[in-house]
Amino acid sequence: MLGIPLGLLAANAIEWVAHKYILHARGRHKSSVWSFHWHEHHAASRRNDMIDADYLLPLIGNRGALNAQSKEILALVGISLPVLVWAPIAPFFAGTLVYSAWNYYRVHKKAHLDPEWARIHLPWHYDHHMGPDQNANWCVTKPWFDHVMGTRKPYVGTEKELSAREKRKATSNGFHPVSS
Repeated sequence: MLGIPLGLLAANAIEWVAHKYILHARGRHKSSVWSFHWHEHHAASRRNDMIDADYLLPLIGNRGALNAQSKEILALVGISLPVLVWAPIAPFFAGTLVYSAWNYYRVHKKAHLDPEWARIHLPWHYDHHMGPDQNANWCVTKPWFDHVMGTRKPYVGTEKELSAREKRKATSNGFHPVSS
């Protein structure tokens, strides 16, 4: 049973490392296979007040094209499959890592389709996308490793965030990219 808390800690550490060093450090280069994260997902999130409408699209588009959501799923499956070799000797650890990959996708998708839910339940992830520093708040499911690594920078509820929300509200004219 020790595998469950160890798996949760390992999954959170993997989230932090992968987000910071793969999705951002490598993903900023347009030629990188990881560029979808910065150039599609972050761009859509900033442009649409945290919403990434790719989560509403089919996984495979015209002519077999993959969108950012599909690439995210492939990466999570790619991370999860090798973990299964540990299942016979550390079933709780392996199971927790696979669960964590599924949970990551579930809450990440919900956060980018329901920004108000994200502000309340995943403020650290909302801070990552909507805050002034997109090079902080690397964790998605829990902010544990952001606290450990000193990269947790609160934004939700600050004067700066409230001012930015009022500005966006005043200029949006009621437009909501998902419901329109």
